[in-house]
Amino acid sequence: MINFGTAGTSESFKEMGFKNYKDMPQYLSKFALNSFEYQCGNGIRLKDETAVAIGNVYRENNINLSLHAPYYISMSSVEKEKRDNSVNYILQSARVADLMGATRVIVHTGSCKNMDRSEAVILTKETMLKSLKALDENGLGHIHICPETMGKINQLGTLDEVLDICTIDERLIPCIDFGHLNARTFGGIKTKQDYIEIIEKIETVLGLERAKVFHSHFSKIEYTLNGGEKRHLTFEDKEFGPNFEDLMEVISEKNLSPTIICESAGTQAEDAQTMKIYYDKLRG
Repeated sequence: MINFGTAGTSESFKEMGFKNYKDMPQYLSKFALNSFEYQCGNGIRLKDETAVAIGNVYRENNINLSLHAPYYISMSSVEKEKRDNSVNYILQSARVADLMGATRVIVHTGSCKNMDRSEAVILTKETMLKSLKALDENGLGHIHICPETMGKINQLGTLDEVLDICTIDERLIPCIDFGHLNARTFGGIKTKQDYIEIIEKIETVLGLERAKVFHSHFSKIEYTLNGGEKRHLTFEDKEFGPNFEDLMEVISEKNLSPTIICESAGTQAEDAQTMKIYYDKLRG
């Protein structure tokens, strides 16, 4: 089954009178959404009891949870201390995710500025293996780490790089951010065939099982020709892509079951609903 949800909350969350995580299931239900990605980009600041309480509320309402790890993780850093710290940050993220009942932790792997991209991939793979070992040693081996494709040119995270990283362990599930891929290729996702090629590459490199359940972020993103990603937009934007309709058609035709998390700028729930409505029409 395909899952649709949001990263964080839309502006309409407070406008509708909702206040905190206890209200999220009711809010998501208004848009017929069943997934939520908890944002820890600025650090893991949750108390254990809060994480457990969040998990109980979402579990009771059949909401599928994932967690975004801190943005300052740098698995590709040339500094060993930063790589070791990244292992700890991933372990902390997985621990909180487990308390919530989430099984996927999304990770920005790092930068490749001022270094060879192939070297950055090698360092990231080494750090990822250490992270997986740390999860295993702490009883968290069931948590899936999802390295994300990135939108800025100097960030590690092309499609090929993410898939290469995921080859080191079958528990790694790629987070395919189509807005990021479109931004870093300066509008390279234009047609249905472009989506088909992305999905088929996932299947070729990682196999059908992981291709079928890949994690995804989706939004339209403004980009510049010298750096890539600039800022997230909403579906109202007509200048920048990518379009969601072709992706929904590919997912439907290939009978895939990904988790699609909308990251639009302030209209995450509304735009996620738009995708779901279109997908449901395709499925009849």
